[in-house]
Amino acid sequence: MGTPAAFTVITDGACSANGTDDARGGWAAIVIAGDGTEQVLTGAEAPSTNNRMELMAAIEGLAATPAGSDVQLVTDSSYLAKAITDDWLGAWQKRGWRTAGKKPVANRDLWERLLAQMARHHAVRPRLVKGHAGHELNERADRLAQDAAATAEATTPPMDGSWQSDQLGLDIT
Repeated sequence: MGTPAAFTVITDGACSANGTDDARGGWAAIVIAGDGTEQVLTGAEAPSTNNRMELMAAIEGLAATPAGSDVQLVTDSSYLAKAITDDWLGAWQKRGWRTAGKKPVANRDLWERLLAQMARHHAVRPRLVKGHAGHELNERADRLAQDAAATAEATTPPMDGSWQSDQLGLDIT
């Protein structure tokens, strides 16, 4: 078995009127293979939140890479990066998808999809970059996500309000 294929996946999520019934979310993933070839993916959801869009970008970017790859996941979302690097995901799973404060983990549906995508790969290494700070590919992903958000059409939000719960910013670990 040879060296795993190397990919860089640059992601970003955007959301206007974040956490409200009028919220329009968009995500973007730029997938770059070791040979420099590139694939751009985008999508939208309404209502949504910025955190959901950050997760969708990572999920779809990882899904676009071949199984067994070595992936550098470039994100400006500390929520996403720290959940992986600081093993929040493992802690949440051990507690039955509950935070340290015993509250349900926001966006569990997407975290489970992310874990499934990560499991397909040899390695997924998050790299946290500062957003809106001149990182060329992050800025490009941001523009793509903003454009996607502008196309989002309203759907019926979940009745349990779970799509809003990640906006409280409290007790996420």
